[in-house]
Amino acid sequence: MNKIEHLGIAVKDLETSNILFEKLLGTPHYKMEEVLTEGVKTSFFKVGLNKIELLEATSIDSPIAKFLEKKGEGIHHVAFEVDDIVMEIERLKKEGFTVLNEVPKKGADNKLVAFVHPKTTNGVLVELCQEIID
Repeated sequence: MNKIEHLGIAVKDLETSNILFEKLLGTPHYKMEEVLTEGVKTSFFKVGLNKIELLEATSIDSPIAKFLEKKGEGIHHVAFEVDDIVMEIERLKKEGFTVLNEVPKKGADNKLVAFVHPKTTNGVLVELCQEIID
């Protein structure tokens, strides 16, 4: 793993949260995107070399909607940048982690993504991210 790629924060209302985080961070979001397959709208902020991703559910059965119902707003996941997501998935499986995505899928911000189950990472949902190179 190379670095923390971003922190994902689940929010009830993206528009309201964009205003709040713009004030908090002193900078506007630079990108909004909907990921239909995950039932989520995202908004990204850059703070120096770091990124924050706000996530709003677009359907009641999406993973973000379930998270919000169970835990409320707050940190949803920590995403790590990797060079080879397929190799990293295999490495983590060999180390005994439960990987939720055997095959990476297209995520927001032009990334291939896969998640590691929080039951095997001390309660933290971990996302692996690899830049999609066209």
